[in-house]
Amino acid sequence: MKPTVAVTIGDFNGIGPEVALKAAAHPGVRKICTPLLVGPLNVFEHVQKSLKIRIRLEKGSFVGKQTAVTPVLDVGDGIWADVKFGQTTKSAGKSAGVAIVKAVELCTAGRANAMVTAPLSKEALNLAGYHFPGQTEMIALLSRSQRVAMMLVSKKMRVGLVTIHTALRDAADQIAKEKIVDKVTIVHDALVKNFRIAKPRVAVLALNPHAGEHGLMGKEEQESIAPAIEQLQSVGISATGPFPADAFFGTGEYKKYDAIVAMYHDQGLIPLKMSSFGKGVNFSAGLNIIRTSPDHGTAYDIAGKGKADISSMVEAIKLAVQFSDNS
Repeated sequence: MKPTVAVTIGDFNGIGPEVALKAAAHPGVRKICTPLLVGPLNVFEHVQKSLKIRIRLEKGSFVGKQTAVTPVLDVGDGIWADVKFGQTTKSAGKSAGVAIVKAVELCTAGRANAMVTAPLSKEALNLAGYHFPGQTEMIALLSRSQRVAMMLVSKKMRVGLVTIHTALRDAADQIAKEKIVDKVTIVHDALVKNFRIAKPRVAVLALNPHAGEHGLMGKEEQESIAPAIEQLQSVGISATGPFPADAFFGTGEYKKYDAIVAMYHDQGLIPLKMSSFGKGVNFSAGLNIIRTSPDHGTAYDIAGKGKADISSMVEAIKLAVQFSDNS
Protein backbone atom coordinates (compact mmCIF):
# COMPACT_ATOMS: atom_id res chain seq x y z
CA MET A 1 0.00 0.00 0.00
CA LYS A 2 1.32 3.41 -0.94
CA PRO A 3 2.16 5.80 1.92
CA THR A 4 -0.13 8.75 2.65
CA VAL A 5 1.52 12.17 2.62
CA ALA A 6 -0.27 15.14 4.19
CA VAL A 7 0.39 18.28 2.14
CA THR A 8 -0.47 21.61 3.79
CA ILE A 9 -1.82 24.65 1.97
CA GLY A 10 0.80 27.12 3.18
CA ASP A 11 -0.05 30.81 2.73
CA PHE A 12 -3.08 31.00 0.45
CA ASN A 13 -2.11 34.52 -0.62
CA GLY A 14 1.10 33.09 -2.04
CA ILE A 15 1.85 30.13 -4.29
CA GLY A 16 1.17 27.56 -1.54
CA PRO A 17 -2.18 26.26 -2.87
CA GLU A 18 -0.89 26.23 -6.44
CA VAL A 19 2.23 24.15 -5.77
CA ALA A 20 0.31 21.85 -3.41
CA LEU A 21 -2.39 21.16 -6.01
CA LYS A 22 -0.02 20.77 -8.94
CA ALA A 23 2.30 18.50 -6.99
CA ALA A 24 -0.63 16.37 -5.78
CA ALA A 25 -1.72 15.97 -9.41
CA HIS A 26 1.80 15.17 -10.66
CA PRO A 27 2.01 11.61 -12.09
CA GLY A 28 5.39 11.02 -10.44
CA VAL A 29 3.89 11.86 -7.05
CA ARG A 30 0.71 9.82 -7.46
CA LYS A 31 2.79 6.82 -8.52
CA ILE A 32 4.62 6.63 -5.19
CA CYS A 33 2.12 7.94 -2.62
CA THR A 34 -1.40 9.10 -1.89
CA PRO A 35 -1.43 12.88 -1.29
CA LEU A 36 -3.86 14.22 1.31
CA LEU A 37 -4.30 17.98 1.03
CA VAL A 38 -4.77 19.90 4.28
CA GLY A 39 -6.36 23.35 4.14
CA PRO A 40 -9.62 25.18 3.39
CA LEU A 41 -11.43 23.16 0.71
CA ASN A 42 -13.01 26.21 -0.93
CA VAL A 43 -9.61 27.91 -1.28
CA PHE A 44 -8.18 24.81 -2.94
CA GLU A 45 -11.25 24.69 -5.23
CA HIS A 46 -10.95 28.39 -6.08
CA VAL A 47 -7.27 28.07 -7.04
CA GLN A 48 -7.90 24.81 -8.89
CA LYS A 49 -10.63 26.36 -11.03
CA SER A 50 -8.98 29.73 -11.62
CA LEU A 51 -5.68 28.14 -12.70
CA LYS A 52 -7.39 25.22 -14.49
CA ILE A 53 -5.40 22.59 -12.58
CA ARG A 54 -6.51 19.09 -13.57
CA ILE A 55 -7.27 17.45 -10.25
CA ARG A 56 -10.45 16.11 -8.64
CA LEU A 57 -10.94 17.16 -5.04
CA GLU A 58 -13.19 15.67 -2.40
CA LYS A 59 -13.76 16.67 1.22
CA GLY A 60 -12.60 14.11 3.75
CA SER A 61 -9.56 12.87 5.62
CA PHE A 62 -9.99 9.23 4.66
CA VAL A 63 -7.84 7.97 1.81
CA GLY A 64 -10.01 5.54 -0.12
CA LYS A 65 -9.50 3.32 -3.14
CA GLN A 66 -10.49 6.01 -5.65
CA THR A 67 -7.00 7.03 -6.65
CA ALA A 68 -8.32 9.55 -9.19
CA VAL A 69 -9.80 11.64 -6.39
CA THR A 70 -7.64 13.67 -4.02
CA PRO A 71 -9.04 14.03 -0.48
CA VAL A 72 -8.91 17.39 1.29
CA LEU A 73 -8.97 17.68 5.07
CA ASP A 74 -10.98 20.90 5.31
CA VAL A 75 -9.73 23.22 8.08
CA GLY A 76 -12.27 25.83 9.06
CA ASP A 77 -14.29 28.21 6.92
CA GLY A 78 -11.41 29.45 4.74
CA ILE A 79 -13.63 31.85 2.78
CA TRP A 80 -12.10 31.99 -0.67
CA ALA A 81 -13.17 35.61 -1.16
CA ASP A 82 -10.69 36.51 1.56
CA VAL A 83 -7.83 35.44 -0.70
CA LYS A 84 -5.72 38.50 -1.49
CA PHE A 85 -2.87 37.34 -3.64
CA GLY A 86 0.42 39.00 -2.81
CA GLN A 87 -0.68 40.35 0.57
CA THR A 88 0.16 39.37 4.14
CA THR A 89 -3.04 38.77 6.09
CA LYS A 90 -4.04 37.34 9.44
CA SER A 91 -6.58 34.97 7.84
CA ALA A 92 -3.94 33.41 5.60
CA GLY A 93 -1.71 32.90 8.63
CA LYS A 94 -4.60 31.32 10.53
CA SER A 95 -5.38 28.82 7.75
CA ALA A 96 -1.70 27.96 7.37
CA GLY A 97 -1.32 27.46 11.12
CA VAL A 98 -4.40 25.27 11.49
CA ALA A 99 -3.28 23.18 8.52
CA ILE A 100 0.07 22.54 10.20
CA VAL A 101 -1.66 21.52 13.44
CA LYS A 102 -3.95 19.09 11.61
CA ALA A 103 -1.14 17.61 9.52
CA VAL A 104 0.95 16.96 12.62
CA GLU A 105 -2.07 15.28 14.22
CA LEU A 106 -2.45 13.02 11.17
CA CYS A 107 1.21 11.99 11.42
CA THR A 108 1.28 11.41 15.18
CA ALA A 109 -1.95 9.39 14.95
CA GLY A 110 -0.49 7.22 12.19
CA ARG A 111 -3.06 8.35 9.59
CA ALA A 112 -0.33 9.91 7.47
CA ASN A 113 3.18 8.59 6.96
CA ALA A 114 4.73 12.02 6.46
CA MET A 115 3.87 15.68 6.03
CA VAL A 116 5.03 18.22 3.47
CA THR A 117 4.44 21.88 4.17
CA ALA A 118 3.85 24.45 1.44
CA PRO A 119 5.56 27.82 1.96
CA LEU A 120 3.99 30.34 4.30
CA SER A 121 4.59 33.86 5.56
CA LYS A 122 6.13 33.89 9.02
CA GLU A 123 4.71 37.38 9.47
CA ALA A 124 1.17 36.17 8.67
CA LEU A 125 1.64 33.18 10.97
CA ASN A 126 2.56 35.49 13.84
CA LEU A 127 -0.33 37.86 13.03
CA ALA A 128 -2.64 34.86 13.49
CA GLY A 129 -1.24 34.19 16.97
CA TYR A 130 1.25 31.45 16.15
CA HIS A 131 4.34 32.98 17.68
CA PHE A 132 7.11 30.88 16.17
CA PRO A 133 10.11 32.00 14.10
CA GLY A 134 9.25 29.34 11.52
CA GLN A 135 7.40 26.12 10.71
CA THR A 136 10.29 23.95 11.91
CA GLU A 137 10.05 25.21 15.48
CA MET A 138 6.24 25.01 15.47
CA ILE A 139 6.18 21.43 14.21
CA ALA A 140 8.84 20.38 16.72
CA LEU A 141 6.63 21.61 19.57
CA LEU A 142 3.41 20.14 18.19
CA SER A 143 5.01 16.73 17.58
CA ARG A 144 6.59 16.80 21.05
CA SER A 145 10.01 16.37 19.52
CA GLN A 146 12.81 17.16 21.95
CA ARG A 147 15.41 17.84 19.25
CA VAL A 148 15.41 19.14 15.70
CA ALA A 149 17.93 20.39 13.17
CA MET A 150 17.01 22.18 9.97
CA MET A 151 18.61 20.62 6.90
CA LEU A 152 18.50 21.67 3.26
CA VAL A 153 19.06 18.82 0.83
CA SER A 154 19.90 18.86 -2.87
CA LYS A 155 21.58 16.47 -5.27
CA LYS A 156 24.83 18.41 -4.75
CA MET A 157 24.99 18.85 -0.98
CA ARG A 158 23.26 18.48 2.37
CA VAL A 159 23.46 21.40 4.79
CA GLY A 160 22.49 21.46 8.46
CA LEU A 161 22.26 24.59 10.59
CA VAL A 162 23.31 25.37 14.15
CA THR A 163 21.19 28.54 14.31
CA ILE A 164 18.11 28.88 12.13
CA HIS A 165 15.80 31.90 11.94
CA THR A 166 17.93 34.17 14.08
CA ALA A 167 19.02 37.74 13.47
CA LEU A 168 22.64 37.75 12.34
CA ARG A 169 23.68 40.04 15.19
CA ASP A 170 22.33 37.42 17.65
CA ALA A 171 23.62 34.29 15.90
CA ALA A 172 27.19 34.57 17.28
CA ASP A 173 25.88 34.67 20.84
CA GLN A 174 24.13 31.34 20.25
CA ILE A 175 27.26 29.52 19.08
CA ALA A 176 28.01 27.24 22.02
CA LYS A 177 29.85 23.94 22.24
CA GLU A 178 26.81 22.05 23.54
CA LYS A 179 24.55 23.37 20.77
CA ILE A 180 27.04 22.47 18.04
CA VAL A 181 27.45 18.96 19.43
CA ASP A 182 23.67 18.54 19.51
CA LYS A 183 23.04 19.77 15.95
CA VAL A 184 25.92 17.83 14.40
CA THR A 185 24.76 14.69 16.21
CA ILE A 186 21.21 15.10 14.87
CA VAL A 187 22.54 15.60 11.34
CA HIS A 188 24.84 12.57 11.68
CA ASP A 189 22.00 10.38 12.96
CA ALA A 190 19.73 11.53 10.11
CA LEU A 191 22.40 10.59 7.58
CA VAL A 192 22.47 7.10 9.06
CA LYS A 193 18.73 6.61 9.63
CA ASN A 194 17.08 8.56 6.82
CA PHE A 195 19.73 8.64 4.11
CA ARG A 196 21.10 5.16 4.89
CA ILE A 197 24.76 6.27 4.93
CA ALA A 198 26.58 3.80 7.18
CA LYS A 199 29.61 5.93 8.10
CA PRO A 200 28.84 9.55 7.24
CA ARG A 201 31.45 12.31 7.12
CA VAL A 202 30.33 15.72 8.42
CA ALA A 203 32.14 19.00 7.76
CA VAL A 204 31.73 21.77 10.33
CA LEU A 205 32.12 25.37 9.19
CA ALA A 206 33.78 28.18 11.11
CA LEU A 207 31.83 31.27 12.15
CA ASN A 208 34.41 33.98 11.50
CA PRO A 209 36.47 34.92 8.42
CA HIS A 210 39.54 32.69 8.01
CA ALA A 211 38.25 30.55 10.90
CA GLY A 212 39.09 33.37 13.29
CA GLU A 213 42.84 33.50 12.52
CA HIS A 214 43.74 31.94 15.91
CA GLY A 215 41.50 34.37 17.78
CA LEU A 216 42.45 37.52 15.88
CA MET A 217 39.02 37.73 14.18
CA GLY A 218 36.94 36.01 16.82
CA LYS A 219 37.32 33.29 19.42
CA GLU A 220 34.26 31.14 18.69
CA GLU A 221 36.37 28.65 16.75
CA GLN A 222 38.81 28.17 19.65
CA GLU A 223 36.29 28.33 22.47
CA SER A 224 33.25 26.52 21.03
CA ILE A 225 33.56 24.99 17.56
CA ALA A 226 36.88 23.14 17.81
CA PRO A 227 36.08 21.72 21.29
CA ALA A 228 32.69 20.56 19.95
CA ILE A 229 34.39 18.74 17.07
CA GLU A 230 36.79 17.06 19.50
CA GLN A 231 33.88 15.85 21.62
CA LEU A 232 32.03 14.54 18.57
CA GLN A 233 35.12 12.66 17.43
CA SER A 234 35.53 11.14 20.89
CA VAL A 235 32.15 9.39 20.52
CA GLY A 236 32.89 8.08 17.04
CA ILE A 237 31.28 10.76 14.87
CA SER A 238 33.40 11.67 11.85
CA ALA A 239 33.26 15.46 12.19
CA THR A 240 35.97 17.67 10.69
CA GLY A 241 36.67 21.41 10.81
CA PRO A 242 36.24 24.21 11.49
CA PHE A 243 36.51 25.20 7.83
CA PRO A 244 36.50 28.80 6.55
CA ALA A 245 33.25 28.86 4.59
CA ASP A 246 34.45 30.82 1.55
CA ALA A 247 37.37 28.54 0.67
CA PHE A 248 35.42 25.42 1.65
CA PHE A 249 32.76 26.03 -0.96
CA GLY A 250 34.96 27.87 -3.45
CA THR A 251 37.45 25.02 -3.81
CA GLY A 252 34.80 22.30 -3.95
CA GLU A 253 35.95 20.80 -0.64
CA TYR A 254 32.29 20.24 0.24
CA LYS A 255 32.14 17.40 -2.31
CA LYS A 256 34.18 15.20 0.05
CA TYR A 257 31.51 15.19 2.77
CA ASP A 258 28.07 13.68 3.24
CA ALA A 259 26.81 16.79 5.02
CA ILE A 260 27.93 20.25 6.07
CA VAL A 261 26.93 21.97 9.29
CA ALA A 262 26.88 25.76 9.03
CA MET A 263 26.80 28.15 11.96
CA TYR A 264 24.03 30.38 10.62
CA HIS A 265 21.28 30.40 8.00
CA ASP A 266 22.77 32.24 5.03
CA GLN A 267 26.25 30.79 5.49
CA GLY A 268 24.99 27.37 4.50
CA LEU A 269 21.97 28.11 2.35
CA ILE A 270 23.46 30.61 -0.08
CA PRO A 271 25.85 28.06 -1.65
CA LEU A 272 23.17 25.36 -1.68
CA LYS A 273 20.56 27.58 -3.33
CA MET A 274 23.06 29.01 -5.80
CA SER A 275 23.77 25.50 -7.02
CA SER A 276 20.28 23.99 -6.71
CA PHE A 277 17.60 26.67 -6.35
CA GLY A 278 14.17 25.28 -7.08
CA LYS A 279 15.39 21.71 -6.63
CA GLY A 280 16.33 21.71 -2.95
CA VAL A 281 14.29 20.31 -0.06
CA ASN A 282 13.99 21.47 3.54
CA PHE A 283 14.09 18.50 5.93
CA SER A 284 13.45 18.73 9.68
CA ALA A 285 15.94 16.18 11.02
CA GLY A 286 15.39 14.68 14.46
CA LEU A 287 11.61 15.05 14.64
CA ASN A 288 9.33 12.27 15.87
CA ILE A 289 7.58 12.52 12.49
CA ILE A 290 8.75 12.99 8.90
CA ARG A 291 8.45 16.55 7.60
CA THR A 292 9.84 18.13 4.45
CA SER A 293 9.10 21.30 2.49
CA PRO A 294 10.23 23.07 -0.70
CA ASP A 295 13.28 25.33 -0.57
CA HIS A 296 11.46 28.54 -1.57
CA GLY A 297 9.06 31.05 -0.07
CA THR A 298 5.56 32.34 -0.78
CA ALA A 299 6.52 34.12 -4.04
CA TYR A 300 3.84 36.78 -3.57
CA ASP A 301 4.91 38.44 -6.83
CA ILE A 302 3.63 35.54 -8.95
CA ALA A 303 0.79 34.31 -6.70
CA GLY A 304 -2.41 33.51 -8.56
CA LYS A 305 -0.74 33.70 -11.98
CA GLY A 306 -0.11 30.01 -12.57
CA LYS A 307 3.63 30.54 -12.96
CA ALA A 308 4.90 28.65 -9.91
CA ASP A 309 7.58 26.00 -10.45
CA ILE A 310 6.61 22.82 -8.60
CA SER A 311 10.00 21.10 -8.91
CA SER A 312 11.01 21.66 -5.28
CA MET A 313 7.56 20.65 -3.97
CA VAL A 314 7.67 17.42 -5.97
CA GLU A 315 11.18 16.70 -4.69
CA ALA A 316 10.00 17.38 -1.11
CA ILE A 317 7.23 14.81 -1.47
CA LYS A 318 9.56 12.26 -3.03
CA LEU A 319 12.08 12.68 -0.21
CA ALA A 320 9.32 12.33 2.41
CA VAL A 321 8.21 9.08 0.77
CA GLN A 322 11.81 7.84 0.66
CA PHE A 323 12.22 8.52 4.38
CA SER A 324 8.88 6.88 5.09
CA ASP A 325 10.06 3.75 3.29
CA ASN A 326 13.33 3.83 5.27
CA SER A 327 11.68 4.18 8.68
